[in-house]
This record gives sequence, structure tokens and C-alpha cells, in this order.
Amino acid sequence: MFPALPPRIAIARRHRPGAARIALRASWPLLALLAACTGSDRVEPAVSPPGADETARTNALEAGAALLQDNGPLAKMDVYVVGFHPMKEHPDQQMEAHHFCRQVNEDFAQCALFDGNGVEANLTGIEYIISGSLFETLPAEERAYWHPHNGEILSGQLVAPGIPEAAELELMRTKMNSYGKTWHTWHTRDGVEPGDPMPVGPAMLAWSFSRDGEVRPELVTARDQRMDISTAERREARSELRELARPQEGVDALRDHFPHATPIPGVAQRQ
Repeated sequence: MFPALPPRIAIARRHRPGAARIALRASWPLLALLAACTGSDRVEPAVSPPGADETARTNALEAGAALLQDNGPLAKMDVYVVGFHPMKEHPDQQMEAHHFCRQVNEDFAQCALFDGNGVEANLTGIEYIISGSLFETLPAEERAYWHPHNGEILSGQLVAPGIPEAAELELMRTKMNSYGKTWHTWHTRDGVEPGDPMPVGPAMLAWSFSRDGEVRPELVTARDQRMDISTAERREARSELRELARPQEGVDALRDHFPHATPIPGVAQRQ
């Protein structure tokens, strides 16, 4: 999902929630714009799990760990994108997903999913992301777990907050024709409603939206208002990416559940 951007862009919010630390690994004419970039507004978690307040002892242990331990594998989970996921077997069960991702190599990335972007956000799932070429190597039975990304990109639903529009467009260009395998362990139940107070029940396979009329509009509206984003403007800006789109498997997976949904230009089911 995040093959080499020229340059690769890393957005880390661990040290200053609500602000972006941008690392450029190669020169690019947009250097000045990127260096001046700031992050999106902070998004609070949807729910707070039950439990007693942290004690002074726990706070002291956390402070000591922060001083003496590093972030290990989390240190490179510095690409930040926000989108929406329906559950494949329960498509009306939809949620906003904040992805913090690490690009492992040119064809494989892995993401931790949260319900917000602040330090109190809840971990809600994981996503593995692969290029279209790597998807082609999978056996047929495995491909049923991987959702297509072209609909998320061309509809404007998937966004990378806090970077200039030109940089975001290039980032989305690198994601065209990719696939994701997503499991959610902490669920919402009704669109913008808070959802479960704890991660209960089985993990659920999530999917993507490939047609207009599948995602709940109030989810998109709420995200756009909170983060000062225009999905419609993103969609218009990405129209030039349609020529890159190839038919993908999984586009029709939710078609029977949303019979009145309409095609997104450039998004097609592979026959």
C-alpha cells in the first residue's frame, strides 16, 4: 500500500499528538511545502474501556519505561491514513479506522488500527497491505480475505491527513491496485454510535467500499467535519488516477447487500 514514494513520506504523531513529523528520504520539489506541513486535528477515541484510574505507581512505571525503553517495531509505524471499514459478513457494521503503518518492503506494509489519533486512542485491529503483483501470487482460497483498495482511493474516502494535497495524491498513486487483509477485534455496532466498551467477541474480517452508496454517509460527514477534510474535493483531485486502475477481485463482494449502490468511475470487478 505504501510502495516507495519519491520521496517516502513518514508522518509520526507519537511525540506530539496532533502534529506531524515528516521525514524525507530523498529530494523532491515539494520539500518546502512538506517541511511546513502540520497535522490534522486530534480525534478522540470513540469509547473509554471500563477500569480503575491509573495509580501513581503505574504512572511512575510508565514514565520509567518511556525513559529506558525505545519504541521497537512501533518506531517505523509512521505513515498515517484514515478510512472506513465494513465487516465483510456484516456490511452494515461499519467504522472509521485510523491506520498507523510501517512499509516493510516495496510490496508489503503492516498497520495498527485505532479509533482515533491521540495518545488515548484504542487499538481496534490490524491490517496487512500488499501490492497487486504480490496478490497475484496468492492461492484462490487466500484471496477471499483480501479487499481491493481502488474504490477507497478514487472515492476520496481514504485520506492522509496533515500533508499537502500534491503529496497525498502521490501517496495515493502508489497505492492504486493494492489489497488489504484486515481484522477488527474491537467493534462498533451502528455507524457513528460508540460501540462496544471493550474488545469482546471474535475478530471480524473487514472489507472495503467499492461503490457509491455503501458507506454510511454520516460516517464520512462526521470524519470530514472533525478533521476539516473534504472527501468530495479529494475525489475530484484523484480523477487523474483512474487511468491507472485495473479491475480488482473483491469489488463485487458487497454488491448483493447494497443493491442500489452505483459504480465509482474507474473501479471494476475483475472477471
